[in-house]
Amino acid sequence: MAKSVGTFKTSHLERLASSVTNWAEKWFPDSYIFAVLAIIVVSLGAFLVGVSPKAVATSFGDGYWSLIPFTMQMAIVTISGYIVASSPPAGKLINWLAKLPKTERQAVAYVAFFTILASLLNWAFSLVFGGLYVRAIARRQDLRVDYRAAGAAGYLGLGATWALGLSSSAAQLQANVDSIPKSLLPITGVIPFAETIFLPQSLIMLAVLLIVSVVIAYLSAPTRERAVTAQDLGIDVQDDVEKSIAPPRQPGEWLEYSPILTILVVVLGFWWLAQEFASKNVIMAISNLNTYNFLFLMMGMLLTWRPKRFLHSVAKSVPSVAGILIQFPLYGSIAYILTKAPGADGQTLSHHISNFFVSISTKDTFSALMGVYSAILGFFVPSGGGKWIIEAPYLMQAANELKVHLGWTVMVYNAAEALPNLINPFFMMALLGVLGLKARDIVGYTVTQLVVHAPLVIFMLWALGETLTYHPPVIP
Repeated sequence: MAKSVGTFKTSHLERLASSVTNWAEKWFPDSYIFAVLAIIVVSLGAFLVGVSPKAVATSFGDGYWSLIPFTMQMAIVTISGYIVASSPPAGKLINWLAKLPKTERQAVAYVAFFTILASLLNWAFSLVFGGLYVRAIARRQDLRVDYRAAGAAGYLGLGATWALGLSSSAAQLQANVDSIPKSLLPITGVIPFAETIFLPQSLIMLAVLLIVSVVIAYLSAPTRERAVTAQDLGIDVQDDVEKSIAPPRQPGEWLEYSPILTILVVVLGFWWLAQEFASKNVIMAISNLNTYNFLFLMMGMLLTWRPKRFLHSVAKSVPSVAGILIQFPLYGSIAYILTKAPGADGQTLSHHISNFFVSISTKDTFSALMGVYSAILGFFVPSGGGKWIIEAPYLMQAANELKVHLGWTVMVYNAAEALPNLINPFFMMALLGVLGLKARDIVGYTVTQLVVHAPLVIFMLWALGETLTYHPPVIP
């Protein structure tokens, strides 16, 4: 009896994932088309609340380049993460991890588990790590792992837990008085990690989402007979580690093959990093994306050892960033139309949306409704810390007025912020570039996760929030 029930559940989830994947492969647009359609939808929404076409066009142009620093950061995240993960030492670790699973479904579950753990340290690293881990498993000749399901599992850190860990931009910002905008400080005060990501309620939510995500990944993965492998898709997953390099052919190439220059640059780099970590809180220092990227570039240089191998890894990683470079500017425009284009009443579309949810909230329903709102808006403005700065003033003011725990309000934002990532290609770009897939290839499996995650997260936001007591802002 137990066996038949287990078989039914497995078959049900697998059929759901397979059906959505088949639909997506036919109808889900390329991520670039997805971004353009999002601009049209947001523009129409702005027109409906009284924003003039001129204001929409102005915001479109003004916002187009607003994410350029972040676009460059994400490109370097992908490149540096690829260099580190494809270096000989890291490659050995990933290849060892790839040997652990004994069955096809175990392999998908392992990818989900380790990727989620990686996202708690840093969401950006989890993308590249997950992609290279999937490629390593796909190279196994004894398993027929579904490459699409494994790829979706490699994305679960961004769609389930990243904002509940140390890389939560909102929690990081609220914990440091120097990071909080002066206009926001009187509303929120300083909120330490003990009141956000390390709340017992937050840790319970994290544990539940970790277990549920891994179980769904396991049960929804196609069996060996129905698996679509990387080879079936025509994707080359040859070893990502450059095991050897040919000797120099000309005297002028000697320095390219010598570790001398690498050592000198790495010494300077780690000297600066030592000063950076000595002068700041360690968590705050590593949460800075520039510092994180610099650390990974230095590690990449060190682990690849010779400039020739380092440059070869860079060249192999560059195709992975094409989607990032061309699509992120469109999301900058979407954010500006939502938050910078005023209507006849002087208010933006974002403000009208937030007012709607806040106006129908009570102390008991605020967490659940705010979660729904943040998830919906996060679909159009996929930016953790940047969007929090925009939303925090009115959301935290509403929390104060309704006497809702301020730290939990931050975690409501964090948990809900991850949900739209499961179907939004914005953050998928780095992973898809490493895997050689398109968003339509994995969205069937991520939608399956979303079907379970959405009601579960909203329920936990309400239920766990009911166990907390409001405390006024602590203003230093």
